[in-house]
Amino acid sequence: MQNQNEISISARALCEIRNVTHQFALPNGNTFKVLEDISFAVRPNEILALLGPSGCGKSTILRILAGILKPLEGEVYYRAERLRGLNQHLAMVFQSFALYPWMTVVDNIRIALKARGIDAAEIERRVEKVIATVGLNGFEGAYPRELSGGMKQRVGIARALSVDPEILFMDEPFSQVDALTAESLRAEVVDIWSLEDQNPSSIVMVSHDIKEVINMADRIVVLGTRPAKVRTIIENALPRPRDYRSPEFLKMVDRVHDIISGGELPDVPVAEPAGLSRIIPLPPAKGSEIVGLLEYLDARGGRDDLFNIASDTNQPFGRIISVVKAAELLDLVDTPRSMVILESLGMRFVRGDAAERKRIWRERLLNMTIFHNVYNQLKRKGNHRLDKEEVIEVLVIYMPQENHEEQFETIIGWGRYADLFAYDEDEQRLYLDEEENTGEN
Repeated sequence: MQNQNEISISARALCEIRNVTHQFALPNGNTFKVLEDISFAVRPNEILALLGPSGCGKSTILRILAGILKPLEGEVYYRAERLRGLNQHLAMVFQSFALYPWMTVVDNIRIALKARGIDAAEIERRVEKVIATVGLNGFEGAYPRELSGGMKQRVGIARALSVDPEILFMDEPFSQVDALTAESLRAEVVDIWSLEDQNPSSIVMVSHDIKEVINMADRIVVLGTRPAKVRTIIENALPRPRDYRSPEFLKMVDRVHDIISGGELPDVPVAEPAGLSRIIPLPPAKGSEIVGLLEYLDARGGRDDLFNIASDTNQPFGRIISVVKAAELLDLVDTPRSMVILESLGMRFVRGDAAERKRIWRERLLNMTIFHNVYNQLKRKGNHRLDKEEVIEVLVIYMPQENHEEQFETIIGWGRYADLFAYDEDEQRLYLDEEENTGEN
């Protein structure tokens, strides 16, 4: 039975998904559950973001909300009425542009209006309006092949807006365009939404980019994986326009990251190492290769040219680049121009005994956000265990374009070298050994 607050929210919701569970059939006859007991509402005049890693079921939720897909369990409501069939009050902007290549810009917009049986004069009025709204003037007669990724997505947005939807669905709409174009499109979408007395009233967007959703959304539905569940719904009251560099914005980024990482943000922030880096991709280099590079440099006066290193070691140049980048990330070498120079810390490392080397390596890893977070999660968990998929989930969120398996293998290799944690290949689980469990916190 709903409490009074839930009834109040449902009554004023534009759209609501309630206790939805869904699964897909696999070719071998088995089933794969993608969603479990998903519930949330879309309010009028808000931007709601579904945040979660690729493949967690975000797009499936959109299709269920749109009435395209009927869930195995649960219901969808639109303005407190059970949704039956397609929701005629929304439009979708797709990740892949979804334009007809043989049609011009205006024809790609017109076709959506013709499908709704709108008369010709009204179609032309709407087309002219949305072309001006999204900045497509001068491109009306262009074909998709003549447009940049950003302009193609503008056509997709214009087509969606042309049907005057009360809710606009956006399925990772900026993932196929460059960073600067994406930033421009985000701002334009928010500007269009913020205009008073016109649709769309609300936007539901799918993303795996934390900063993107904090920049755009009023509420953030954070999803877990396998199957997807609602971890929490975050109210984002940051004033608009939002500044990526403001302390409040960065604090919200930390809060969302902490939720995704599986922890809870304390009332008093835990002190972190000075200079803690953002999460960045790790070069795919083995610990033994990095140590070998340091030994090589130490035997040659502490420096050598990058091309000489590749030639002398008979290694592919790309491989040497990865090893050098890894050593530089650990602050063990510097790379002015094409030179590779052993830093003082690298000199201490290469001339230290085994214990000193592990101490330095461990210290450097704990100054890197991904290792700091993994280690702290292991410490916080009662059994000091962490499943591989929990780490992969964070990698997918923060590095969506990277090879996540490769990144995970690098994390395991570097972490093992420092005795920071151990890894059970059979169970696919990281853990702290008994000595670490009873060591210093």
